[in-house]
Amino acid sequence: MASHSDTLVVFFGATAGANGGKLGSDERELILLVWQIVDLHEKKVGKLQRCLVKPDSLDLTEQCKEETSLTVDELLKAEALDSVLQQVQQSVSAEVKALGRSSYTLCVDGPLIIRQVLHPEASKKNLVLPECFYSFVDLRKEFHKCCPNSGPAKDLTLSSMLDYVCIPPVEDQMAGVTEVENMVLIALHILDEPYNHQFTGFEAVKYKFESGACSKTEAVDSETVIRARGLPWQSSDQDIARFFKGLNIAKGGVALCLNAQGRRNGEALVRFINSEHRDMALERHKHHMGSRYIEVYKATGEEFLKIAGGTSNEVTQFLSKENQVIIRMRGLPFTATPQDVLGFLGAESPVTDATEGLLFVKYPDGRPTGDAFVLFACEEYAQNALKKHKQILGKRYIELFRSTAAEVQQVLNRYMSTPLISTLPPPPMVQMPVMAAQPFLTTGTTRDCVRLRGLPYTAAIEDILEFMGEHTIDIKPHGVHMVLNQQGRPSGDAFIQMKSSDRAFMVSQKCHKKMMKDRYVEVFQCSTEEMSYVLMGGTLNRSGLSPPPCKLPCLSPPTYAAFTNPAAMLPTEALYQPPLLATPRTPQPPTHQAPTLAYYPPQAHAQLYMNMNMNYTAYYPSPPVSPSTMSYFAAPPGSMAAAVAAQPPPAMLQHGAQHGALVRMQGLPYNAGVKDILSFFQGYQLNPDTILVLYNLSGQRSGEALVTFPSEETARRAVAERSNQNLYGHPVRLLCCK
Repeated sequence: MASHSDTLVVFFGATAGANGGKLGSDERELILLVWQIVDLHEKKVGKLQRCLVKPDSLDLTEQCKEETSLTVDELLKAEALDSVLQQVQQSVSAEVKALGRSSYTLCVDGPLIIRQVLHPEASKKNLVLPECFYSFVDLRKEFHKCCPNSGPAKDLTLSSMLDYVCIPPVEDQMAGVTEVENMVLIALHILDEPYNHQFTGFEAVKYKFESGACSKTEAVDSETVIRARGLPWQSSDQDIARFFKGLNIAKGGVALCLNAQGRRNGEALVRFINSEHRDMALERHKHHMGSRYIEVYKATGEEFLKIAGGTSNEVTQFLSKENQVIIRMRGLPFTATPQDVLGFLGAESPVTDATEGLLFVKYPDGRPTGDAFVLFACEEYAQNALKKHKQILGKRYIELFRSTAAEVQQVLNRYMSTPLISTLPPPPMVQMPVMAAQPFLTTGTTRDCVRLRGLPYTAAIEDILEFMGEHTIDIKPHGVHMVLNQQGRPSGDAFIQMKSSDRAFMVSQKCHKKMMKDRYVEVFQCSTEEMSYVLMGGTLNRSGLSPPPCKLPCLSPPTYAAFTNPAAMLPTEALYQPPLLATPRTPQPPTHQAPTLAYYPPQAHAQLYMNMNMNYTAYYPSPPVSPSTMSYFAAPPGSMAAAVAAQPPPAMLQHGAQHGALVRMQGLPYNAGVKDILSFFQGYQLNPDTILVLYNLSGQRSGEALVTFPSEETARRAVAERSNQNLYGHPVRLLCCK
C-alpha cells in the first residue's frame, strides 16, 4: 500500500436502493459514478466526470428516484458495471499522466461505497476490480485529524464539515455532482493554510482471506466478532470471506461451527480487524449467498475462541505451514496408517511434506476417530484429492471435503476435551423413577445380545428395527439400547437384547455388514455383561473387554424403596424425564398387580450421573413404548428440574398420576401457553396440571401439547367439537392418543 500519492480522485456512487448512511445495506446495484481529480501539489482540480451504470435489475426504489432524479430510460442507455469501471480507470490514468503525476488514490465520503457496494457487487458478478479500488482515503477521517473538535468521524457529513469551516455548500441539480464538488471544496480547504494537511490515512481492502491458527490464550475483542447463520453446509472459509468481500477479516478469522456429529451446522463465527468492519458486516444481515439469505448477528470473543482456539502443539505445528489447502477425510478405517492414506490419495495429489502433512484425529487415550486432515500445496492437488470422494480404502468409503484451520482446531477440541458449547442441557440430577419389575440390564455371561457398530449418526430406534427386519420379533421388551458419546449424542453403536443366544447368533450371521441408509453396519454377538460394561464406559474390541473406569459391575442400582399402591401408578408420559420425551400413549389401568417402582436415592443417582459424564459412553435407555421418531423437551429444563427436585418421591408420583385420556394438540402458535390452551378448552373443566406444552430439541416450543381429559368419552367429544378451530389464527388439530 502506498504511503503517499500525487493526486486524489474524489469519488462518489449511488445505488438503485438506499443511499447515504444505509448505502449497500439492501444489496442494490450501482447506477451512478461521479469523480474528479485533485492535484495535491498544485492544489488544482481536473474535469468532473459523471457516468451512469446499467444494473441487471432496473427496479428503482422511490427513495432512489427522489434522491438521484434518474429514470429507467436513462439507465437503459448506460453500459454495464465492468465497462464503466474500465472507463473510470482509463480516464483517470490518462488525466493523471497529462498532469505529469505518477500515482493517485480514491477519496471517498465514508467507506460504504467501496466496502459495502463496489466490492460485494463485483464479487457477485465475478468481476476483477482494477487495483485502484483496493486502496482509498476517507475524507471524514482526514477532516477529523485537522479538526478534532468537529465531532466523531463516523458522525460527520458533508454539510456538517462545510458548516464547521464556514464554507457555503455548492448546490447543483444533477445527482452526484453536488456531493463531489462539496468534497473537493473540503479537500482543498484542509490542504491550504492553516492546516497544510497531508493525506496519509490510506485504507486497504484485502485481496484474499488469510488462513491461520488461533491460540486459546489470544485476546479477541468481542466488538470484532459476528455469527453468520444459514450458510450452505459445503461452504468453505473462502466462500464466507467472499460473502463479506470488501471487509477485512482477521487472519484465521473464519471459524465454521460443527454439530455434535462433527458436521457443519450452517453457522460460522467471523472475526474482523476492528469494530468498524464488524458494524458494516452486521449491515449485511439477510444478504444472499447464492439463493440463500444469511443471517448476521453479534457474537463474543469467548465464543470465537471456543470454536477456533486451540492449545495443541501438534495442531499448531500442522497449521504453521501457510498458504496450504486443507482437506478433511472422514470414515477412515481405524487401522489406516499414513502410508495407506498417501497411497489412497495417489501421486496426482501429493501431500505437503509427505506424512508431516497428515494429522490424524484421536481420542484422549490414543484411539483413532476415523478423521484426518491433509495439507496440499496448491488448489490443483486439492481438486485431484476431492475427486476421490466416497472411494474405498480398505472396506470403507472415505468422505473428502474442504476444511479450514478453525475446523481443525474445533474437531481436535471436540475429541480431546469436554464439549465447548453444549447443544443440549445436561440431564438434571433429580430422582428418576424406573420400572424395576423388568429391569432393562442384568448381568450375565450368556451371549444373548448383539452389538451394532457403524450406525449412521442420524439412526433412530425405528431404523434399527427396520434393519433387523424379521428378527425384530426376537428382541426382548425394551431391549434396544443406544450408546451415546461424551457429548450426549449417538456414537454409532447400539446393543440389542435378544430372547436367546441362538437368536443372537442368527442375527449376527444374517445382518452383519447389511446396509443401513448409506453405511454398512457390523453386527457381533456378545453377552449381557459385555453390553453392561460398554454402556458404563468400558471398551469392547478385538483384544478383549476393558472394564469401565467407574468399576461398577452393572448400571442398575439396588432397589431402595418400593411402592405398590395402584394410585401411585405413573402415566406413560411421566416416565420420560428431561431432556427427552417420546410420543406418549394412553395409560392402561392395572389388571392384577401394580408394577413395582424403584427409585435411585440422591447419592446413588449423583454418582451415576458423574460416572456417565466421565466416560466416553453414556447409558441411553430405550423408551418403554412403541418407538417414535419424534422427541421433545418435556419442559424448559430449569423449571422442570426445579419442580421435580422440590417434591419428595411419593408426592411426585401422586402428582403425576392422572387417570384419563390423552389428546395431542398440533399446529399451536409458538407463543401459546397453558392459559391459552385452557381458554381453548373452556367448558371442559381442565386445570393447568393436565396440560403439558412440548418443546423441541432446541429448547423452543414445538407447536404441540398434551392434554389429559377426565375420561375417554370427554376426550373424544373435545376432539370432535374443537378440532381445526382457530387459536390466534392458527387451526389446531386434535388427536386422541391410543
